[in-house]
Amino acid sequence: MLATILFLLLNFVFGAFTLLLLVRFFMQWQRVPFHNQMGHFVLATTDWLVRPLRRVVPGLWGLDMASLLPAWLAQVAFVAIELVLRGVPFGGAGGVALGLAGMGLVGLARMAVYVIFALVLVSAVLSWVSPHAPAAPMIRRLAEPFLRPFRRIVPTIANVDLSPLVLLLLLQIVLVVLAGLRGNFLPLIVGG
Repeated sequence: MLATILFLLLNFVFGAFTLLLLVRFFMQWQRVPFHNQMGHFVLATTDWLVRPLRRVVPGLWGLDMASLLPAWLAQVAFVAIELVLRGVPFGGAGGVALGLAGMGLVGLARMAVYVIFALVLVSAVLSWVSPHAPAAPMIRRLAEPFLRPFRRIVPTIANVDLSPLVLLLLLQIVLVVLAGLRGNFLPLIVGG
């Protein structure tokens, strides 16, 4: 029972930190200003790590790798801790490192899907309930690049944009695929 509680707490801490780093990554990718309440919170919780990393981790094609790299490393660390808590035996060193890196990458992709899911869902709800809310323009701007391809394909029906529903369904499918991929890295870790 104690291991389950510890796992829950670690999952929350590592997951929240990864989500904050991913939100920072998405905000910088979309050039969304940080001069809002959410932006200030993201900067306050991630600057201590991202700013020093920028000195050694350069951007890549305009993407903030100093935010993405620690998000991935947080997921790798969480996977390692999770496997130790579950009593999974570790095999050879090379396979373990590759397996942890792959499972961390899958975890990072899963968290990115969660961020996109939340952005699209909140954007859709705000468009109906409170389109002029202070956070609405920022949320719309972050969700737009993911919705744009679907808006070209999915027609509106009676002025209702169904593209968020299609994207949310697709994201659920991606989560199922990622769950299957995660298990493929386990044989590298256990040496089987």
